[in-house]
Amino acid sequence: MKKVLLLLIAFVFTATIYGQSDTSYWKTEGIIGLKFSQTGYKNWSSGGENAISGIGSFKYKASYTKDKISWDNLLLADLGFMKQGKGDAKKTDDRIDFNTMFGYKASKHWFYSALLNFRTQSLEGYNYEPDTPVYISNFMAPAYIKLALGMDFKPNDHFTLFLSPATARWTIVQDQMLADYGAFGLTPAIIDTNGNVVTHASKIRTEVGAYLRFGYSVDLMENIRFMTKLELYSNYLKNPQNIDVDWEVDINFKINEFFNASINTHLIYDDDVLIGVDKDSDGTIDYYGPRTQFKEVLGLGISYKF
Repeated sequence: MKKVLLLLIAFVFTATIYGQSDTSYWKTEGIIGLKFSQTGYKNWSSGGENAISGIGSFKYKASYTKDKISWDNLLLADLGFMKQGKGDAKKTDDRIDFNTMFGYKASKHWFYSALLNFRTQSLEGYNYEPDTPVYISNFMAPAYIKLALGMDFKPNDHFTLFLSPATARWTIVQDQMLADYGAFGLTPAIIDTNGNVVTHASKIRTEVGAYLRFGYSVDLMENIRFMTKLELYSNYLKNPQNIDVDWEVDINFKINEFFNASINTHLIYDDDVLIGVDKDSDGTIDYYGPRTQFKEVLGLGISYKF
C-alpha cells in the first residue's frame, strides 16, 4: 500500500509540474465558506436550550485542457461543530476528499480516462446516541483510495459520465482497535475464549470491481445552481450484486457576492460498512448491520471566491 501511495503522489506531482509550464490552459476556482447558526434563550416560558453550530468548507477546482488532453482536479474539505447547552462541543461534519481525473480524447465526446480518489476525515469521530460517547473513527480510520481506468463521456460542461470496468478500491483503518473490531468492512481480529487478541486484523481491505460516476450541474435560475453526483460500485470479489451507492445533491442560492444559502443531501449505502454502534458493559462494540446513511444540511452563510 505504501508503494501505491508513493506512486499516486509521484503521478500528481509530475503532472502538476508539467501543467505549470502551460498556465494559459488552466482554469482554477476556489471557494471558502462558513455556515453558522445560533439559538439563545433567557427567561423563555416554553423552555429551550442555547445552541450554536458552524461548518467551515473549502473547495478548490483546477482544470487543464490542451489539444486532446484533459485533466480535472477537485479538493473538498469540510469541518463542523455544534455546542448545545452546557455540553461539550460535538463534531457534526468532517471530510477531506481529493479527486483527480486524467483523460485523452478518443472521439468528439469520449475520453480514455484514469481516475484517482482519496477520502478520509481529519479528527476523531464519536457516536453520541449511547449515554457515553463511543469512539468510531479518526484520521485515516477509515480512508478510502479508489483507482479506476475507463471511459469518460463529456458532451458539455454540465454533464459527465465515467464508466470503469477495472477499479481497485482500498479501505484503510490505521487505528488497530477499530480494525480489530472489523470496522468498515475489515475482517475482525481472531479472539480467544478469554477475549484476548490472538491475531490482529489487517488494516487494509482490497477490492476490485466496476465503477460508475455521474455528475450534472445547471443554473436553474440566475442565482440558483443545482449540482448532483452519483457513484455506484460493485465488488467483483464479494457479493457483486450488492451495489454501493454514494449520492450527493447540492442546491446553492446566491444572495449577493458574499452571502448564500444552500441545501445539501448525502446518501450512502455500503453493504460492508456495519452501522449501529453500541457499547456493552464489558466495553466491546457491536455492529448491527449495513444501513442506509443519510445526511441533510440546510444553511445560511458567507463565502469568498478566488
